[in-house]
Amino acid sequence: MSRASGPLAEALAHRAVLLDGGLSNQLTDQGCDLSGGLWSGRVLAERPDQVEAAHTAYAQAGAEVLITASYQVGYEAFAAHGLDRAATTALLHRSVALADRAAQAADHEVWVAASVGPYGAVLADGSEYRGRYGLSVRELADFHRPRVEALLAADPDVLALETLPDPDEAEALLTVLAETGAPAWLSYTVAGPRTRSGRPLAEAFALAADAPQIIALGVNCCDPADVLPALEAAASVTAKPLLAYPNDGSVWDATTQTWEPPPDPAPWPTTAWQHTGARLIGGCCRIGPPHIAALAGHLPPAGTGRGG
Repeated sequence: MSRASGPLAEALAHRAVLLDGGLSNQLTDQGCDLSGGLWSGRVLAERPDQVEAAHTAYAQAGAEVLITASYQVGYEAFAAHGLDRAATTALLHRSVALADRAAQAADHEVWVAASVGPYGAVLADGSEYRGRYGLSVRELADFHRPRVEALLAADPDVLALETLPDPDEAEALLTVLAETGAPAWLSYTVAGPRTRSGRPLAEAFALAADAPQIIALGVNCCDPADVLPALEAAASVTAKPLLAYPNDGSVWDATTQTWEPPPDPAPWPTTAWQHTGARLIGGCCRIGPPHIAALAGHLPPAGTGRGG
């Protein structure tokens, strides 16, 4: 089976599409060492076979979109670990190639989404859950531009501008995106009715509401309980398809480099998410292939129209 034969945006116009789950937790379950500041990028550099195996696990669970292992790959961060620009560019290309191989081997059509994580991710100190880095929109655009260009050179189906804590970073990425004309989705990480940096969600979503390259808007790596209000805020300012791929409700402790699980995991009202406009649905950190396989049973099959 080849990669998906048509654009992801066309599929979203007709039905819900199943995303994959958390790459880091699957790599950990496979026995990989994610310690150190490079996180999943370390496995991408040292054990690419394990990255492909993780993608394959999600494809076998029914995922129709595989998100690459490029989330935490940045030129500055990898330079601090001894990789020059050419080597880092090669890793960005590798991330797309590995997802592509898993997609090609799947028994159903699969899109490859190149992950563009936030600036805070490369700091490896939990900054993506706070935002407000002290950088201007222009400085953030300058940081993201070479990563985006390198990923696009590897020919993914779409970019995943994900886990953004602040609208300033969204504005920077939209600037870079407009220069390329490439399709992308844009996803904030949120806490209650605001972005992680404290900005109102409707205001944050409005930034991308009319951007022609954005094919979907929504949230990821947040508490499942925060998803529906966030989708409602997005739906109030845009008619674009929406997306949701929360974590399991755990909170990341940057000091101990561990997740603190919730005492009572929130339910996933996926039918309500779909009624609000969600068309891309999956999981983020600590959501593995079994959960994605279970989600597949709550989404309408291809060709059945709008979910609900």
